[in-house]
Amino acid sequence: MSLLALSVTGVLIVVAAFHLLWAIGYWMPINDETALARAVIGSHEITRMPGAVSCATVTGILFFAAILPHLMWFPARGLLMTFIALVFIARGLAAFMPGWRRLTPEEPFASLDRAYYGPLCLTLGIGYFILSIGGF
Repeated sequence: MSLLALSVTGVLIVVAAFHLLWAIGYWMPINDETALARAVIGSHEITRMPGAVSCATVTGILFFAAILPHLMWFPARGLLMTFIALVFIARGLAAFMPGWRRLTPEEPFASLDRAYYGPLCLTLGIGYFILSIGGF
């Protein structure tokens, strides 16, 4: 397996693990639900984390995306990885768009989004794009 595939898998498993913890009501790394929601969701005047079903759904999607680079036999693997790449790139670019900032103005999310979440999504998107075309 390539280092790139292992890297995107590792990052997404960590992100999926956080979503799983949130799905079961364990607020981590911030122990206060309102503070965590403001740090990871950022919607205007948010006070609660999304529900268990939403968090568990994201967990499943992230886990599938994490293992997809290793499923050489999976039908339409390259097409799915291209789609995942586009989703991550779009999300990463959104972090720098004024319209997105109007939807997610809460601090510290807005600052974390520009400094970490957006660049991470862009990096993952580029990684998936390289993997989708057979690189690395």
